[in-house]
Amino acid sequence: MLNRHARGFFTALFSPFARWLLKIGVSPDAVTVVGTLGVVVGSLVFYPLGQLFWGTLFITAFIFSDVIDGIMARMQHRGGRWGNFLDSTLDRVADGSLFAGLAVWFFTGGANPPIAIAAVVCLVLGMVVSYARAKAEALGFHANVGIAERAERLVSVLVVTGLTGLGLPAVVLFATLCLLAAASLITVIQRIVTVHRQSLAEPEGTATEQPA
Repeated sequence: MLNRHARGFFTALFSPFARWLLKIGVSPDAVTVVGTLGVVVGSLVFYPLGQLFWGTLFITAFIFSDVIDGIMARMQHRGGRWGNFLDSTLDRVADGSLFAGLAVWFFTGGANPPIAIAAVVCLVLGMVVSYARAKAEALGFHANVGIAERAERLVSVLVVTGLTGLGLPAVVLFATLCLLAAASLITVIQRIVTVHRQSLAEPEGTATEQPA
């Protein structure tokens, strides 16, 4: 939902920067890789040290690479499968590092196991949300449904984590992660139901089982 409503705004905002990067010879793939590395560093260095606010600012500075590389690819008329594969794969790395960093801090210096466990649950369910769609599309179905897509997950956890670093009660972060986990679980169920309905419409004998 957020992706659809915000895409036009961010495209207009970042297009001049994307055009400049292309002018100086930077490729969309390079932006994808650098952006992911930035998110990983912010998540696995700042967060485990308890720097929730500064870590969030650092991550936010790189998270928009996911928008910029897409703008650059469109400007170059490069909508190929390789770029799509690289972007999707590194998105999973970035998302996983974000929740892993939170879990590490709250299992250790943050001394709040419930938040750490909630972060781990969000990590696992977030991976399943993405996998369900990817597997469905690989089998010829569509599963682009759900109430907890990637943009919503990132915005909610980054905003609340940053505010927690400024003194927001930790219980708010815990509640946010619990709601996010619940929304992710609902999204997984929605995608399973959607694919199941499509499979029922297939002629008998056309379904094939593929390895994961």
